Amino acid sequence: MGIAEIFGLRPAGETSAARSLYASAVAQARDRRFFSALGVPDTLDGRFETLALHVFMLLHRLKLESWEGAAGLARAVIEAFVADMDRTLREMGATDLGVGRRVKEMTQALYGRIGAYEEGLNQSDDGALEAALRRKLYGTLDMPRLADLAAVAQYVRRQHVALAEQPISELRAGRVAFVPLSDLEGPEAQA
Repeated sequence: MGIAEIFGLRPAGETSAARSLYASAVAQARDRRFFSALGVPDTLDGRFETLALHVFMLLHRLKLESWEGAAGLARAVIEAFVADMDRTLREMGATDLGVGRRVKEMTQALYGRIGAYEEGLNQSDDGALEAALRRKLYGTLDMPRLADLAAVAQYVRRQHVALAEQPISELRAGRVAFVPLSDLEGPEAQA
């Protein structure tokens, strides 16, 4: 164990790559079509849920990797998420006393979504995945449209395959390519 690991410091390249990966997840989660065509609520909660879904997909890809540094890179992505949530709350005017508690709640929420989405993704049919999406991504809606649930489940499965095909060397360099929403079938996703 090196001195950097003892003090919890990460190599600069790992931190930079994680920030780039996280920024790509943020950019993909901000695609307006999630809100305009797929019925995700365009609210603070809906935007958090869309981001959590993309961070999950990125972390899930790293979890499946045999490269020994994948776990460290995944932790660094989570640290980028935590730093972003902290910064965002402060920009929204949260007081110093409330930020830590709220960031902790958001991080716990992320871990809950990771568990739910992973369980759904590991099932051969989309029933469990759609149920997880209904509870999490569409959790503030009484009844999301079934077509939206099916389209997002298809999107998650396509992302899973596309991310699995990306070489770890690209991820280590901070580069990830998410499948564009426009590649989904159906007129709603094309809007």
